[in-house]
This record gives sequence, C-alpha cells and structure tokens, in this order.
Amino acid sequence: MSSQKNLFDTAPPDWELDQHRQRRVAAVVLSGGARGVFDYLVPEKFCDTASRDSLLEPGRRVSVPFGRANRHLQGYCVGLETKTIDPRRMKDVAAVVDSSILLSPPMLRLTKWIADYYLCPWGQVLEAVVPAGVRRLAGTREVTLLHVPPDVAQRLAQVKVGSKKQRQALETLAAGRRPLTARQLADAVGCTAGPIRQLLKQGLVEAQTKRIGTDKFDDDSAVEREPALALNTEQRRALQIIEDALESSEAAGIVLHGVTGSGKTEVYLQAIEHVVGFGKQAIVLVPEISLTPQTVSRFRARFDAVAVLHSHQTHAERHRQWQRIARGEVQVVVGARSAIFAPTPHLGLIVIDEEHESSFKQDTAPRYHARDVAWQRALDERIPLVLGSATPSLEAWQRVKQDEFKLATLPKRVMDLPMPDVVIVDLRDPAQSRGGGGGISRQLRQAMVCALADGGQVILLLNRRGFSTHIQCPACGHVLNCPHCELSLTYHRQKNNALCHYCDYHQPPPTACPDCASPSIRYGGLGTQKLESEIRRNFPEHVCARMDTDSMKARGSHERVLKAFGRGEIHILLGTQMIAKGLDFPNVTLVGVINADTALHLPDFRAGERTFQLVAQVAGRTGRGRQGGRVLVQTLNPDHPAIRAAVHHDYPTFAEQEVAFRQELQYPPWGAMIRLLIRGPREETARAVAEELAGQLQRSATAQEDGFRLVGPAAAAIPKLRGNFRFQIQLHAAQMSPLCQLVEQTMAQHKPPKEVVTTIDVDPWDML
Repeated sequence: MSSQKNLFDTAPPDWELDQHRQRRVAAVVLSGGARGVFDYLVPEKFCDTASRDSLLEPGRRVSVPFGRANRHLQGYCVGLETKTIDPRRMKDVAAVVDSSILLSPPMLRLTKWIADYYLCPWGQVLEAVVPAGVRRLAGTREVTLLHVPPDVAQRLAQVKVGSKKQRQALETLAAGRRPLTARQLADAVGCTAGPIRQLLKQGLVEAQTKRIGTDKFDDDSAVEREPALALNTEQRRALQIIEDALESSEAAGIVLHGVTGSGKTEVYLQAIEHVVGFGKQAIVLVPEISLTPQTVSRFRARFDAVAVLHSHQTHAERHRQWQRIARGEVQVVVGARSAIFAPTPHLGLIVIDEEHESSFKQDTAPRYHARDVAWQRALDERIPLVLGSATPSLEAWQRVKQDEFKLATLPKRVMDLPMPDVVIVDLRDPAQSRGGGGGISRQLRQAMVCALADGGQVILLLNRRGFSTHIQCPACGHVLNCPHCELSLTYHRQKNNALCHYCDYHQPPPTACPDCASPSIRYGGLGTQKLESEIRRNFPEHVCARMDTDSMKARGSHERVLKAFGRGEIHILLGTQMIAKGLDFPNVTLVGVINADTALHLPDFRAGERTFQLVAQVAGRTGRGRQGGRVLVQTLNPDHPAIRAAVHHDYPTFAEQEVAFRQELQYPPWGAMIRLLIRGPREETARAVAEELAGQLQRSATAQEDGFRLVGPAAAAIPKLRGNFRFQIQLHAAQMSPLCQLVEQTMAQHKPPKEVVTTIDVDPWDML
C-alpha cells in the first residue's frame, strides 16, 4: 500500500538546508575606501591546504566584490572563522592575490592597535606597514617552471615516450632537485622546445607559473669580522640588566642613558649576540639614513646576516631584504623608523638608538611614533625594548621615574676619556664679530685655525639649508614670500633660485623689489650653502664638505662623505642636524654650533627640549680620541636653561626643569594630547569648520565630564601652507583612551565640506 503524500512538504527546502550549513568566512579590511571589517565567503578552492599558493590565510591580500556594482577591490584577510551563515546574503572572495603571508598574526594585532590608537583606518595602516616593493613583487619576474608530477616520477622506468630526447628530458627533469624553465631544460638536454611540448601534452610534465628574483643579493659577503670589545664596569652592569630581561621572557622597557661616547653601541652588540645565541632576531632602529652606513658596518663586522631597511632603497632592494627577513635568514635588522615592521619570525629584542629623535614620528597617516609602536610590539611578543640616548625623550624619562621602565646608566666615556669642554660664545658681544665675518665668530675662527693646525678635524652645525634664509628690500621692507605658503623664500645660490622649503615652489631671484621697484635687494640670513662658501674662502687649504638634504640626494652620498671624513680626506664637515648625532670620529677635536637659537623660540612646547638635545648631541661628536676636544656654542641666549644645561652635559637638571613646566600646562609626558589640524583653500570656510568642530568637541567633552581641556581653534603656527589656510585645535586630558573616544565619536558626526580636510595627530611631535 502506497503512502499518501502530505499536502505540505515536511522536508525543508534545499536553500534552508544550505542556510544552516557551516561555512568558512573571511574577515576582510579594504586597502582604501570604506572603513570597517567586511565578511566574505571563502570558496572551497581557497581552502585546499595542498595548494599553498592559493590557500587563503590571515595576512594575505584578496580581491573581493564590493558595493552594488560589485567592483573588485583589494583588501587584506585579517581573520578566518567557521560559522553558520546564510550564503545568499554574502559574497564570495574573488581571488587570493598573494602566494605567501605578508602579515603574521602578531603583526595583524599590532596594526589593529595602531589603527585604534592613532585613529586611522586599519586598511591604511596595513598599506603603510607592507612596503610598496613587497606588494608589487619588485625585483621579480614571472616564469613558467616545469616539474615531473609525483605519480609519473614513481613509475618513470615504465613510462613510454616518443623519442630519445623526450626520455632524456623527462629523466633530467625528474633527477633535478628543483624545477626548470623550458629553456633551461632544453639547454641541459641539448634539444629544441619540441620534445618538451610533447611531454607537456602527454601530462608527463606539468607547468606552473611563479615569480622569481631577477638577481642574486648578498650584503654580508666582504666584511671583515671583528671580536667583541672588553666592557667597563658600567657597560657590564647595563648589559646585565638587558640580559636579565631577556632571560625573563617577559616584556621589559629599558632606558640606556649614556653620555656621548660611553659605548652604548657595544652594549647593544653584545646584548644582540646573547639574543642570536638562542636562535632569535633583533631589530635596531636608527634615526637618520646618514647613520645607517656606519651603524650597519659595525653590525656586519659582528654578525653573519644583517638586513637593512630604509626609504632610500629601491623597491627591489626593499623587497629582497623583506623576503630574507621573513624566511628567518637574518639575525639583525637595521633601519630607520619603518623597520619596526620588519617581518621577523623569531623576534627577541628591539633596540632604538637615539630614541629622542623626532624622525621616529611619522608625519603622514598613520602618524605613529616608532618608540610607542615598538613598546606595543614588545608587549605582544614578550621581549625587551631598549631605548638608548644621551638625551632621552621626556616621555621615556618619565616612564623611568614612574617605575614603568628600568634605567641603565653609562655616566662616563669609554677609556675614561673626559667630556669635551663647552664654551658659550655670546653673539650679543660686538667683539665677536670683529675678525670673524659671516657666521663664524672671531673666537670660533681662532679655534678652527688651532684645531686644523694640530691635524684635527672640525664639525660645524647649522640647522638651516640654502644660502640666504630670506630676500628683502631695504627700501620698503618687502620680503619675498611663497605665494602658496606665505613663508619667506630661501635663496639657493647653486641653482640661482628662490625656493620654498615646504612646497618646493621656486622662482628666479628678483633683480628689483616686486613691491617698490627698488634695485636694492638684500639677501639676509645664513644657510649651510653660505657657510660653506665662507669656510672655503677663509680656509682654502683645507677640504670642506657639506651634508644637508640638498647635497645628499644622490644614492650612497651619505656613505661616501662619511667614509672620506673617516679617512681624513675631509678636514671640515658642516651640515644640518644629520651630522649632529651618532657619528664616531676620534680625530674630531672641535665642534662649532653656528647658531644654537634656530629652534629655541619656535611656537612649540618641545622647542627647549629639541635645542638641548641638538646642542648636547653635536657636542658629543668631539673628544672621542686621545687628543680631546672642544665645543663652541654661538648663541644670542647664553642664559637660557636649555643651553646652560647642554653646556654642562647635565641632562637630569634639564629634565627636572622641563617636566615641571610641562606638568603645569598638562603637556606630554604629564598628559595626553591630540592635535586637530583643519585646512582648506578658503580661509573663511576653514575657520568656520574649525569653530564648528571645536564647538562639537566642547559639547561632547562637557557631557562626558572627564577632565578634558580644549585650546583653540586658532590659526596654526604656519597659517598658510601649500595653498591651504590652516587652523588647529588642541585637546588635553590625563589619559589617552577617553581622549581618543571623544575625538572618534565627534569626527563620526562631523561632516565638513569636501575641500576642507581635518588631520588627527595623536601625540603630536611637531606643532608647526
């Protein structure tokens, strides 16, 4: 008897069964455009672990359809999860872009922290972390590689082929340890491409397209090895503090405060030898590219595999180094700020040399500080972070005072060499201009003559580029300004043009005043080019070299000049702040600071700290040999606390005074700070947007009652830059977390006109 059919189906429809299936879902962050994390279905073909090249894993890039038009956009897979979903409501991942993981799980966590802390889209952070050369596979080419399938290789003797050349090609390919291109196989066998095509048609040989490097690359081959140096008592004590932290397998912050020439680098080297000894890697950050050659040469003399990462490398060079690091072939990574993102699989130690330097702060989004990112990475990977400096940042020093970081001190120079004598040259004294001329005072000129006569070398610091810092009419007072920035143009004599150092606008220097037509144009102020001309005129028998961003544009120029200076071929080295730190030349017996006041009175709460650091650091370039050394500091402010403290090599006194000043005004490190910069092409519109935003922030802050302080809106220190009028708002609070929440919530509701851009700078480092 047949059963009667039910009027209503008791079995669920196919789509409902499918709806309750467990599916693999990828969390994707887009490289640009829409913010947030988006879920996509992972097709079965991207789940096959046997096919590693197309396997979808967190840290690889993907192509996904987005929006109603289903435009294919690129993004990063930041997570995978198996869950019950309705597949009709979710789109599939279209393609896996990368054949290997670009970002490890710890690096994904770090980038998420950066996005949250610095209020920047996660996708933008990911794009900044992975170098463009790595994303584009620079320095590689696509080739088709041939290999014998495993099942064919197992029955090779029984396989029937059509000719002897086919047999020879098949056996040659099977016997090889790596795949070959068709050309390589044909050359090895001595045949044409015909037999190889036949093997491919029969399925006896398979082809796979891959990208391979275009050339060999070996950084460490021709370096003479050097033994470790004997440490003094203070160095051994500092090293022991670091080694104890390494043995604890816990995160630890260590401030290595050592006077200039105290042997901090040797402590780094021996601490890293300890790390490498148990199979781990180290990252060493330096602030300037000019320091990289000298630092790298010291590390390569002690370690077998050193990688270098900095912005002056080509995309191909950077990609090669990145791959070496990711494969675990590198013991030490040396580089500038972005090297903190090096893909080290076994990181054991991070060192930041000259950690006080402003170059560790990124000035474009994401506006991260390498020191804080390094500490976050150290916390996540449970490793020590060493911050070394003769003039630590107040942020690092305050953490020591609050017992968050440990302190290791090196109060003396190696071999008990004395600190150099520092003499203040008061430029207010008219006697200093007599017999001097230009930027060099009489006293400094006499000191240079004596130092050079004794066979010593001289370093001169002037933190101003160009020949003349402004062009002015003495008749009417008109100053030649940049039309886009309303800042005075700097005269560069080598190219005979007037240049804006902010937007690169340039024009020929005027022959008459543009305002009153007077022919009496005056070129005022002193830049490094004019100083170089003055030195060549006064010391024609001595070789002089200039180091600034104008003269160091060519690849390898830093290294060439510093090597020549080290060999004694250059007698006088002058330049901007790039010569003020980290350089170690024992024959330098005189340092001259041409103008210690260049940054002292800028509208920036860090102006005093920067001045102290610059003078103290450049003073440390001398007295590193048995001949000793002297420092002459020219200034119009000889009684300023920052200059006085630098002259006496007295960091603790300066820090105590400066921290008290910051605490009174709730500036970092005593409080959290965010700067909002509003800019637009029309002054009235930009001001109105700034006032509206300030009002929204004030209302939100009042509602939360969390101790916020708002300053502004006000015109920025540089009110017009690159054609945009600029206004700023400062926000202060005791802690950063509520401050970030306030700004994030307010900016989500803030809808300015399209031409007005608002920049969020968390922990601002430059107030101009």
